[in-house]
Amino acid sequence: MYAVFAAGGKQHRVEVGSLIDVEKIEASVGEEITFPEVLAIGDDAGEIHVGQPHVPNGAVVGEIVEQGKEKKIVVFKSKRRKGYKRKLGHRQRFTRLKITGIQGVGSPPDTEEEDGS
Repeated sequence: MYAVFAAGGKQHRVEVGSLIDVEKIEASVGEEITFPEVLAIGDDAGEIHVGQPHVPNGAVVGEIVEQGKEKKIVVFKSKRRKGYKRKLGHRQRFTRLKITGIQGVGSPPDTEEEDGS
């Protein structure tokens, strides 16, 4: 079973037991976090339940394993022939999660039956 959920402006495809890095979440290591914005759930039978926009009663539960910083990237700006140079560094903060559960296998989309009258 897998799920696609939104966190920090990005979409992540996860399975139970997987480790992922998301944008920094203000919480301590060991806390359990629930993400209710589940966009799709795929089960073992090959069926995919897609939300409109979210799967009803769907949630992804994860445990915070680590709070850290990514590798430094260098931002260098210059303008030729003007003597303008700026060198900056940036380290993006992240939260590493271990996915512990996927809840709510959402029902398949309702099929509207038309009346014969």
